[in-house]
Amino acid sequence: MDTEEGVEVVWNEVQFTEKKVFKAHEEKIVTMFDNLIQVEHPNIVKFHKYWLDVRESRARVIFITEYMCSGSLKQFLKKTKKTMNQKAWKRWCTQILSALSYLHSCEPPIIHGNLTCDTIFIQHNGLIKIGSVWHKIFASALKTPTRSPREGQRNRHFFPPDFNLAIDDTAVDIYSFGICALEMAVLEIQANGESWVSEEAVTRAGQSVEDPIMREFIEKCLKQEPHQRPTAHDLLFHRVLFEVHSLKLQAAHCFISNQYLMPESLVEEKNKQVNPHAVMAEIQHKDRPGVIWRNGLYPLMNFAKPRPVLLPRGLSQPIDDDQGIKTPMPEPLEVETRKVIQMQCNIEPNNDKSKWHLTLFLKLEDKLHRHLSCDFLPSDNSKGLALELVHFGFISEEDCERLAFFLEEAFNKHQFNSSLSSMATSVQ
Repeated sequence: MDTEEGVEVVWNEVQFTEKKVFKAHEEKIVTMFDNLIQVEHPNIVKFHKYWLDVRESRARVIFITEYMCSGSLKQFLKKTKKTMNQKAWKRWCTQILSALSYLHSCEPPIIHGNLTCDTIFIQHNGLIKIGSVWHKIFASALKTPTRSPREGQRNRHFFPPDFNLAIDDTAVDIYSFGICALEMAVLEIQANGESWVSEEAVTRAGQSVEDPIMREFIEKCLKQEPHQRPTAHDLLFHRVLFEVHSLKLQAAHCFISNQYLMPESLVEEKNKQVNPHAVMAEIQHKDRPGVIWRNGLYPLMNFAKPRPVLLPRGLSQPIDDDQGIKTPMPEPLEVETRKVIQMQCNIEPNNDKSKWHLTLFLKLEDKLHRHLSCDFLPSDNSKGLALELVHFGFISEEDCERLAFFLEEAFNKHQFNSSLSSMATSVQ
């Protein structure tokens, strides 16, 4: 129990019997854990904190993670008596792939390396979270076994033939996800009395999946050659998970490709002109009801290419040192790379006249709008405010000087107007 936050957490320890082994890999451990502390995703078990306990005879890494009280996906599937509902299967696959896509898009990419139904957790509300993201650090970097031989045999079918190669590749996680998706579809892959699940058993289980699109989706993930497996982001757009009619799909791609040529108010203006009852296309069938596409606007938000998530190095300190070190401000969660193409601001005095209230409007190059507001003293400078916005990931470093100059002009104009107003009041 975390007495400070009042929540249950998991205390994890990795012990090194030889101190020299720990020292040889200490820098890599610290770097990876600093990155993992920065990971924020609704489908990934949260890392709260870590610290190193190094003594003369031994060393250990201690880290605190979120506690998942509802149990693993493996336990849930064992309790399920009938075939999994396809809608639930799609929802689970989407959540797992969303987490993998996030990890793989980090810079450098974070490879899970231990994705099984035992390391995927499910909450009572259906939310899926993947855990044991730290496993790859100790399993590959340190060449140290972190699971029991029995557990390794039981779960070895989750890992592709290329798993033990020296080259780290995100395709390893895609293969593991494919086995998870297969187990979710068939509930359990029968080992036929063996201590492990054979390749033939996996093939038989795949052939037993009735839906051909689901079966094709799983087979894509289980390709023997790593370069033939799709990425997590690509799988999110597979037709079994992402169902958008081709006319809407084509229109969405056209819109995204040419969005910079279109006025900002285009959608709003077109929406006023749309007749929702007008028929745009129709397909007639002799043996079944036809299909009609009516006019309308569809909010398709997932076509833009993902921006890589930059993970800055965190400031994780041992517990004993927390009180002695004061950080001026927390580390930024993400580094902004998009440019600001439009800036507007409004400055008004607060009720007590001692502070000003700034409202800042920023329009980024992908047409994302940001409305920011804060109170500041007349003695505050625009450069410091701009640097703070860079630090917290609201603007890119390239826009810092331009925004500082813009705010400086706005501050000077406001002070000038305030002085004129004061002089007019004095004259009256």
